[in-house]
Amino acid sequence: MEHNHQVLVRLREMIADGELKPGERITEIPTAEKLGVSRLPVRMALQILEQEGLVERLPKRGYTARKITSADFLNALEVRGTLEGLAARQAAEHGMPSETVALLEQGLAELDAVFEREVFSIEEVEIYQKFNVLFHDAVIEASQNPVIRMALAKIESLPFSSIQSLVIDRREMPREKKRLLYAHLQHHAILHAVCSRQSARAEALMREHAQSPVLFTDLLNRFENRPESLHIVQDND
Repeated sequence: MEHNHQVLVRLREMIADGELKPGERITEIPTAEKLGVSRLPVRMALQILEQEGLVERLPKRGYTARKITSADFLNALEVRGTLEGLAARQAAEHGMPSETVALLEQGLAELDAVFEREVFSIEEVEIYQKFNVLFHDAVIEASQNPVIRMALAKIESLPFSSIQSLVIDRREMPREKKRLLYAHLQHHAILHAVCSRQSARAEALMREHAQSPVLFTDLLNRFENRPESLHIVQDND
């Protein structure tokens, strides 16, 4: 782990997996030794995690992992869904650039092939997540509303509210494949609504899409219980 970003991603993963338990004290030196890095990237990562609401600074020295409940997760999904729903509606009203549509259609077609694979592992999840980030960013950009992007940036302090964070249960990969396929099909429907200039439908689909972890699985209960199999997939490219 030579890069600051890798340390940040690893610490996020440790919080999501429950490796860093709620209330557990986190200090720079032991954490740096555990990750095999210097103190500086750990210090920078902890500062970012504090901004994201995943850790809290202790009165004296160090941090503690914040207890994240299903209510935290649900609230984050609702807020993000409201903002991205508005983005989808405005994207449909303004129209999405043809080159963006072509890029998204190509990505959707490539993912169609990914979901046909017999083996579905973290590698396939990462392919999905890379496109997922691209898709949502394209819709936000097409909304032509910079305030939406600013508002989404401000809610990064809500636990796992960022579209860049995807929680996966590695024990249940067949189930997770179905969940992500469901979200993938929603991407198809959202793009169709945007391109058809169906603004109300685009907004409704995007808001429902944000709730797909709740609608399709019992992820919230598993998240609150924090089994070791939970894995957070990040794409920050």
